[in-house]
Amino acid sequence: MKYIILQDLFYLIVLVTLSIPLGIYIYKVMSGQKVFISRVLTPIETLIYRFLGVKKDEDMTGKKYAVSVMSFSIIGILFVFILQLMQNVLPFNTENLKGTSWHLAFNTAVSFVTNTNWQAYSGESTLSYLTQFLGLTVQNFVSAATGIAVVFALIRGFIIKKQKTIGNFWVDLTRITIYVLIPISFVVAILLVSQGVVQTFNPYKEVTSLQEGISQLIPLGPAASQIAIKQLGTNGGGFFGVNSAFPLENPTVISNFIQSILILLIPAALCVSFGKAVKDMKQGRAIYIAMGVLFVLALVGVTLSEQFLAPTFNGVISSGNMEGKEIIHGVGQSALWGTATTAASNGSVNSMHDSFTPLGGMILMFLMQLGEIVFGGVGSGLYGMLAFVILTVFIAGLMVGRTPEYLGKKVEPFDMKMVCLIVLAPPLLTLIGTATAVAMPNAGGWLTNTGAHGFSEILYAFSSMGNNNGSAFGGFTADTVFTNVAGGVIMFLVRFVPMVATIFLAENLAKKKSVATSEGTLSTSNTMFVGLLIGVIFIIAALSFLPALALGPIADYFTTFK
Repeated sequence: MKYIILQDLFYLIVLVTLSIPLGIYIYKVMSGQKVFISRVLTPIETLIYRFLGVKKDEDMTGKKYAVSVMSFSIIGILFVFILQLMQNVLPFNTENLKGTSWHLAFNTAVSFVTNTNWQAYSGESTLSYLTQFLGLTVQNFVSAATGIAVVFALIRGFIIKKQKTIGNFWVDLTRITIYVLIPISFVVAILLVSQGVVQTFNPYKEVTSLQEGISQLIPLGPAASQIAIKQLGTNGGGFFGVNSAFPLENPTVISNFIQSILILLIPAALCVSFGKAVKDMKQGRAIYIAMGVLFVLALVGVTLSEQFLAPTFNGVISSGNMEGKEIIHGVGQSALWGTATTAASNGSVNSMHDSFTPLGGMILMFLMQLGEIVFGGVGSGLYGMLAFVILTVFIAGLMVGRTPEYLGKKVEPFDMKMVCLIVLAPPLLTLIGTATAVAMPNAGGWLTNTGAHGFSEILYAFSSMGNNNGSAFGGFTADTVFTNVAGGVIMFLVRFVPMVATIFLAENLAKKKSVATSEGTLSTSNTMFVGLLIGVIFIIAALSFLPALALGPIADYFTTFK
């Protein structure tokens, strides 16, 4: 246990240390300042604008920004959808894989465009190299960039005064992609290859084991390049079926640490970027601390549950709950990764969450149900947390009888309508999806387990899709017409309803003048406000999901340990 504590402390120190300079760098990039690679990349940026016909200094209204986001994303869905259906007649299909079913193609296309990366398939047996690198990897970049672009549109809403424009989506998308995501992913991919992660276009390799003489087919492919951005962009979709629990995707302790750091790196860095952008680092620090407190509480809970709440057997020396975990990672690294991937909108796994203890699995599930705001997805996590901040300011204003204000902007009815869409859309769609799935007559056939744990598998699946996470309890059979279609619709709505609401919230804030700070202005950067913010988050999530959790993991705990 001492080793696990030291490991977690080291992880948090490295995360904070890296996120601060990266956050400052992202702020400089998104505000158009020169950075150390500007000399190389500025001509490329200019060429992209010329090719797209984009005027760099032409800002957009909220409506135009939202239309650009939606049209770009829908085109992406159509492209990935068609690519999967036609992969059998396209190149880079060394294993002669056939095209996918229409409903799986729909689900996968929506999943990757929405930064969810829910996978109802095993990549090595379903998708060609072309589909993986041209379809999925490209979307890993641009879906992440879209989320970051939207959060900067919201940030501009706070700092712009009496204007109707909030930036240019195409400029935001281009800058975050070529200045941040591509360079870091390139370096990370090389590091991963050095650790043994595969990166090749060669066909699968058949080998004969030395001990038993049994033939085995080893799947290969251009994996390292996809894995780098899957983690950096909080995408999470594995190149292989068992994701980062697969040796060729995550072979060493070093590769495991690199990937786990990447999961939270940009979401944490964006808190720093926010503080720099609004010219008040205390505001960014308050949000960072709130996210950090929630993350640490969850990490402690999962680790203790996996270490001490596993069933014990006479004559067996227990080292915690090792079911579904790789020996190389153990309880500590598995709990840390599981907490990080469900806190962020990532969803990659280095162990099987279905095999976690009931309470350990419940915490992972609850982190998603909070709305993916404990660092959360790149961009989406921060704008989701800012919605909770505005909600907290509104509630505090009602308590003291003052007009609520945040960063000098009054919070008015339209703002609260948009905040409600951002905060309430994920839990509503999660519960609707779960209830509908449970009511299906063949739901029992989709499950590996029965009773409370079987219900937990369904609840976890729709909590994952309903919060753009992508991880799963492995016992749930996902590749069905109902799950693919219903899940695809839910992933689309839960991504773009809050995103469009955020854009219109940004436009409405940008139209307002700043209100001078007075003695009665609520401080939104002190310890009291951080505590109030955490309390509001817990109350909203508890009111939404406590009944469902009582039927699932809580009942599973008391059934298992009765």
